Amino acid sequence: MELGKEYFGPLWSFVASNEITDIDYNGKEIWLTNIFNERFRANQQFVTQYMTPAFVEQFTQRIANVVSRQFNKRNPELEAETSELRVTILHESVAKSGRSISIRKTPPLIRLTAESAIAEKFCSEELLAVLINCVKTKMNITFCGMPGIGKTECVKFFSQFIPANERVITIEDTLEIRYAETNPGKDCIEMKVSEDVFGYSEAIKSCLRMNPKWIMLSEARSKEVKYLLQSWSTGVRGMTTLHTDDVRNIPDRILNMLESRVDAERMENDIYQALDVGILIRKRRNEDGVVYRYIDQVCFFYRENYTNHVFMLVSDGQIVTHDIPKVILRRFKREGVNEPFGESFVNEIRMNEAMMSEEREA
Repeated sequence: MELGKEYFGPLWSFVASNEITDIDYNGKEIWLTNIFNERFRANQQFVTQYMTPAFVEQFTQRIANVVSRQFNKRNPELEAETSELRVTILHESVAKSGRSISIRKTPPLIRLTAESAIAEKFCSEELLAVLINCVKTKMNITFCGMPGIGKTECVKFFSQFIPANERVITIEDTLEIRYAETNPGKDCIEMKVSEDVFGYSEAIKSCLRMNPKWIMLSEARSKEVKYLLQSWSTGVRGMTTLHTDDVRNIPDRILNMLESRVDAERMENDIYQALDVGILIRKRRNEDGVVYRYIDQVCFFYRENYTNHVFMLVSDGQIVTHDIPKVILRRFKREGVNEPFGESFVNEIRMNEAMMSEEREA
């Protein structure tokens, strides 16, 4: 499904902008988020002039007609997707500030690059190298942080370094990873789930019969995390995201998602065996007042001698030690990575990015 310019009316200028990622109308104001993670209010005169009740109603009906859904007090939420947009509308019966519209862009591109990550202080060259070596070592990675911080963007970036012949299956309710489009020529199946038809748990169980080497779950939210951990324990690798503000809380966050206390008690050790790397993304304001995102924490999870361990590699955005535990070093070396922090590694990354960009353009 595609929605052209005629659907969006005055909102089209924001939709068409290459710098705007989110457009949120709360019934009275329009708030915009840009690619620099800055959030600001649109000109109120524009809102008063163009976001009239008549236009809001017209826009809603157009979206409702496209997806063949009713929109009223009994059906107060309306959603539609295109190849690059996700539109959500809430009825004024549940959104008391007025009918609310949220438009999120999900373009098939990777904004994060090795060069921008270093230049914009997202992470150091040394940290970038060790994290990409984690992918090369086939470690399971969980990205965490608050909503909108860029977790999925990290999945998109780091998944580029999966070899082309290793099948990747992505599982999402809203297609945002776009692995097939951002990694042309690589083996991939993209699965779209819907809780009332084909949910996350069913998708994870089904994809294990499709010979995956990697499973990318857009977000671990609920009981499906149990099946994700079971798939990882079979040797399938993967990446996912979840909401928490400290990597050390990831195991507890997962335990709280499980259906019963019995599951939680039984699976605690499995979590430390299945998880490998936790990465926390935060944002801060620099001395010039510019808000930027950065990798705040990185840890390794492992189980050794019947004991669960969390080893902090990065804290407050800084590498705190280069003495990686021997059990983790052995995993690196088994995959031919003798120097995890990889001197001059970024040059190789830049060459890979240039090659991938040429393939996407072709």
